[in-house]
Amino acid sequence: MDSNPDAVIVGAGLAGPLLASMIARRGYRVDLVEGRPDPRSARHDSGRSINLGMSARAIAALREVGLWQEARRLSVPMRGRMVHTAGGRSSFYPYGKDPSQILHSIRRDALVCLLVEHAEKQPGVRLRFGTRCVAVDRDGAAVTMEDGGKLTAGFVVGADGASSLVRTEMQRGLPAGFSREYLEWGYKEITIRARPDGTPAVPLEALHIWPGERGLGVAHPNVDNSLTCTLFLPRDEPPDRASDAFPHLAELVPDLDEQASAAPMGHLTTVRTAPWHHRDTMVLVGDAAHAVYPFYGQGMNASFEDCLALDRMLARHPRDRQAAFAAYERSRKPHTDVLAELSAQNFLELRDGMRSPLRLARKRLDLLLHKAFPGTWVPLYTLVSHTTVPYGEALRRARRQDRVAAALTVTGVGAAVAGLLAVLARRHGRTSR
Repeated sequence: MDSNPDAVIVGAGLAGPLLASMIARRGYRVDLVEGRPDPRSARHDSGRSINLGMSARAIAALREVGLWQEARRLSVPMRGRMVHTAGGRSSFYPYGKDPSQILHSIRRDALVCLLVEHAEKQPGVRLRFGTRCVAVDRDGAAVTMEDGGKLTAGFVVGADGASSLVRTEMQRGLPAGFSREYLEWGYKEITIRARPDGTPAVPLEALHIWPGERGLGVAHPNVDNSLTCTLFLPRDEPPDRASDAFPHLAELVPDLDEQASAAPMGHLTTVRTAPWHHRDTMVLVGDAAHAVYPFYGQGMNASFEDCLALDRMLARHPRDRQAAFAAYERSRKPHTDVLAELSAQNFLELRDGMRSPLRLARKRLDLLLHKAFPGTWVPLYTLVSHTTVPYGEALRRARRQDRVAAALTVTGVGAAVAGLLAVLARRHGRTSR
């Protein structure tokens, strides 16, 4: 592949190699450029989230390129949340009404290697690791490498994360909106090791949560029976006092303070920006367009959904790439803005709501109503994680359900249930039409 590529994708984290595989199937010649070493010969990035939860949106994208079964074999199923509260009590809350509504925990490095390996096998894809992009020509669709080399293409894709160089250069000097927020909490990652006999220290088929005012612990299971635990902490929390914030977790991890002190503090950020594209020469995907806090577990899932949406728009507008980019942005941005809002709200839900009997009771009510009326009552979490309903539509449906659920506590159970059934019947009638 000696001639100029059709596309240069900057960034080979997660979205980059997936998009390369997708558009290569349509005949595009693609150069995938990444400043870091090939992940197949290097360790995962320190300070970055090690584990990811694959849900319906990521699964749909992986199915599209024939990788879902391979990714599934590298993952551990999580069938619900195991909440650990004061006094050493643990309660399990299933994710959905049936066994198919689960998440799949996978290590980031395993998924990245799988995606890169697959991209490399596609005709027309060329990988360029250890090649950092230092400049971008938005009108000429060209990128300049650190070694002085230059790549010119039909278009450039910015898949280079929340601190995207492509986004910065694409928007420089133009009327563009950009905001970046940092949470006052950061995160550290530790390991809950398997027991000496090789068995897991806690049940594997769950996302484990330790909620508290001074910290939030969230643990994902691994295929080797260990768990990767993310400690979300206020930035001023002493790193060598993690056992004070997580006394019950310290019982499982005797060296909790030592691990927390040694782990780097990661940043939690939200990025909102517009536009996502420039004419027909540049377009953004993933965190470059919409980084979100990790508390809904949708960052990677939303990025993969971007790739699927962009690929489909390129197929729908084969002779008008600018129209494809514009349609892609219109179809995605309103919903990723909603995801940013939901992700910020879910931080409070995980930290405080998991200790609130009323909020936990509401979650159980949602699940019961979902079982009773599966076609008309679907909890927000189910819509976000176990369907591909656009995020904005999921939120609108959940708010309608919230108003109905509020009636249960305002007008009395009997009258409220009657009203609930009437509303659901009307909703079902409209949906059926």
